[in-house]
Amino acid sequence: MAEQKHNITVERPPVIVITGHIDHGKSSLLDYIRKTNVVAGEKGGITQHTSAYEVTHKNENGVSKKITFLDTPGHEAFSKMRARGVSAADIAILVVSAEDSVKAQTIEALKTIQADGLPFIVAINKIDKPAANIEKVKMDLAENGVYVEGFGGNTSCVPISAKTGQGVPELLDTILLVAEMEELKGAPDAPAEGFIIESNVDKQRGISATLLIKNGTLKNGMFVVAEDAVVPARLIENFMGQSVKEACFSSPVTITGWSKLPNVGARFAVYEKKKDAETAISSSKESAQSIKHKKLAEEQPAEGTIIIPLIIKADVAGTLEAIENEIGKIKKEGIAARVVQRGCGAITETDVKLASGMDGAIIIGFNVKAEKSALELASTLNVRINCFDIIYKITEWLEEEVEKQRPRVTAEETTGSAKIMRCFSKTKDKQVVGGKVTKGSILSNSNLKIMRRDFEIGRGKIVELQQSKAKAREVGEGLEFGVSIETRTEIAPGDMIEAYVDVTK
Repeated sequence: MAEQKHNITVERPPVIVITGHIDHGKSSLLDYIRKTNVVAGEKGGITQHTSAYEVTHKNENGVSKKITFLDTPGHEAFSKMRARGVSAADIAILVVSAEDSVKAQTIEALKTIQADGLPFIVAINKIDKPAANIEKVKMDLAENGVYVEGFGGNTSCVPISAKTGQGVPELLDTILLVAEMEELKGAPDAPAEGFIIESNVDKQRGISATLLIKNGTLKNGMFVVAEDAVVPARLIENFMGQSVKEACFSSPVTITGWSKLPNVGARFAVYEKKKDAETAISSSKESAQSIKHKKLAEEQPAEGTIIIPLIIKADVAGTLEAIENEIGKIKKEGIAARVVQRGCGAITETDVKLASGMDGAIIIGFNVKAEKSALELASTLNVRINCFDIIYKITEWLEEEVEKQRPRVTAEETTGSAKIMRCFSKTKDKQVVGGKVTKGSILSNSNLKIMRRDFEIGRGKIVELQQSKAKAREVGEGLEFGVSIETRTEIAPGDMIEAYVDVTK
């Protein structure tokens, strides 16, 4: 009977993901919609955490409807988070600047939307700007396979200004229309399920996570399981931080008191009994262990590779993943940066002690500080701590660090070869000869290999190079020259000399 009850479905609010290029106005649009400011407090004007918000909008019939928005970061470092944000959503809004039109990151966002099969709406933003060109945006979209209404297709397109609010009510109307066409349904009496949107560690409150409920209802006293992390739902807070006894589909909620930090993007399920939750965790742990072993085998560095161990601390779990994703892109032959420990919260003495036990380990903090005791211990143990507040600054610094420590290989690079035509004079360690360049060019001060019948018989160095009895820095192919060579090898007419330079790579 209970299962039949769970099959009763009703209309549910749509979950919207806003995506697009880094500075095309995604956060400004959300800022206008929810009448709060999340931009001013961000470093470099970049949104760096995923969040979720609920708004209420009256449809064309005057009926109030709820809409949930996911705010996904636009910087390229957060491609994984964006992809997960889209997977949790029902409808996407692709924001394109009326000034800048379609950019590379716009295409990347579009591919993510299309790969997930999401219906989407194009919001052409910044129409209040003098350089706005809506028609150009539509043409550029068409060139990338997106045909909007009135331009040869049926993709909804709404011109807006996130700054003045022009067109935003029409955008919300369009969202509700698309949601109605999608016939989004949910079972209110089913146990809640959905995605982890964010997770972090608070010294006072413990481990907390933001959940997006996609179906069912979460009630006080239930047990929430995300992979191998579990929490009893004793305190449920809505997106405004207010305590609620229960929450239904399409709602973002925060729950504190997890057994461990749940992974961002992980699916969660709800159980009424603790025993059922423990069984689910046990099954998840076995699966996770198998995946971990496979991943470790795939990531095994080549023999002889120098490893730079990294300990990463950040304010929230989503950022940790983004940092790891960026570190994984740093490719240098013979050296690799590897994250050996990651976590949320301040850098502590424990982190420093761990780093001190590994050769060359570096602690990297993002949006966190190092405790005073940790700094003092790091100074004593000679452990490096570097803190940042913008993701790409980490990768820029780390790329330089990897390049500094990369093992160097010195190779001989041949610049040219020449045939010896005559020998003029010889002392104990110097010879003056004449020749003709057969390939490349002979450079002044070059090192030389002396070849006879394709075998190396000695080496030397050019002391002075002349052409037409005048000093020369370089003699090219086909030209004759005279040269003073410092060598103990006796050079004879018919020998070949190969000029080379030592190149460190």
